[in-house]
Amino acid sequence: MSVDSTSLLRLEKTSLREQALTALRRAITTGQLTPGTHLVETDLSDALQISRGTLREAMRQLQQEGLISAGARGRLSVRHLDAKEIRDIFNVRAALESLAARELASRAERVDIVATLRAAVDDMDRWAEANLEDRIEADLRFHRTMCQLTGNETLVHQWTSLEGSIRMSIMFSGVDRAIRNMNAKRHYDIVDAIESGDGDGAAATVTGHMVEAASTLVG
Repeated sequence: MSVDSTSLLRLEKTSLREQALTALRRAITTGQLTPGTHLVETDLSDALQISRGTLREAMRQLQQEGLISAGARGRLSVRHLDAKEIRDIFNVRAALESLAARELASRAERVDIVATLRAAVDDMDRWAEANLEDRIEADLRFHRTMCQLTGNETLVHQWTSLEGSIRMSIMFSGVDRAIRNMNAKRHYDIVDAIESGDGDGAAATVTGHMVEAASTLVG
């Protein structure tokens, strides 16, 4: 069987793009690249040892995720969020995730759903002493899982489109406030509310969770 060399090159290019995307996303969400930092293509492509074309593909994705933005003359820089933007992000999260919680609370297979969510919070607890990046991932995994369990692809897509902005908002006020929002007890409360079968109560618990989280970040 013949091998299409073009396909192999495409796979290699995709791999480089994904590696660059992961490295840049990590640098931004951990504060290594601070808000407002101008992203110079030549410097980044040299640092990552990739072509400028591959770098541009990764940066387009980061723009879609809300991690970087274009300023004057199209210059790209790490996005800077203000307090209003963070509250807006968490208000939209509250709408999406309260919808998920309401839906899950009404499901016949609620026992299995609750077990999955409780395991996700247990995972957060296990990462409690880990580095901040792993803790952020465990936290986001819980919220993403809650949306995915609904089976509502539109809901999941909308939540995923916010994920970059969520990552940025987590680091808005520094590590201490970010960690305060990752407290496992706050997340077990959401699971308990879903387990109760009270859709309105579950939705209200999620909304309260998001209001508190935003207030913690912006003061």
